[in-house]
Amino acid sequence: MKKVLCAASLGMALAFSAGAQAADKIALVNVAEVFQQLPAREAVAKQLDNEFKGRASELQRMESDLQTKIQKLQRDGSTMKASEREKSEKEIVAKRDEFAQKAQAFENDNRRRQMEERNKILNRIQDAVKVVAGKEGYDLVLDANAAVYSASGKDITAEVLKQVK
Repeated sequence: MKKVLCAASLGMALAFSAGAQAADKIALVNVAEVFQQLPAREAVAKQLDNEFKGRASELQRMESDLQTKIQKLQRDGSTMKASEREKSEKEIVAKRDEFAQKAQAFENDNRRRQMEERNKILNRIQDAVKVVAGKEGYDLVLDANAAVYSASGKDITAEVLKQVK
């Protein structure tokens, strides 16, 4: 029985030491820093601004028209006939609903496109991390923002940034 326990504990010790040695080369990369320093990020932001500029202008125009109608109703409402005031109120409600619907669609489309472009950039960063890790022979690469503590991990953020550019 003692021999079995001794053999089992020796086997477990060897397994743990082999596992620890398997992840000998660990590196850290600050993905957020790479993302912020990419020139492609600014180009994508400009592209998205241009893509949604027309719709944003239309929404601003609609909002301005709506505000004008509301102010006119508030200013002239007391002197209007009841039928005119009612017609104006219905028109304002319809315009407000149309504006809210278009604004919601705009926000959803804009958010979706931003996520698509962000994911494309993050995929490029991930591919660059794989290339650098393969070249340098790292077994494990962690995001620097996710690591609680690192004494011996090498920071490969600069290499990844060069690879992505």
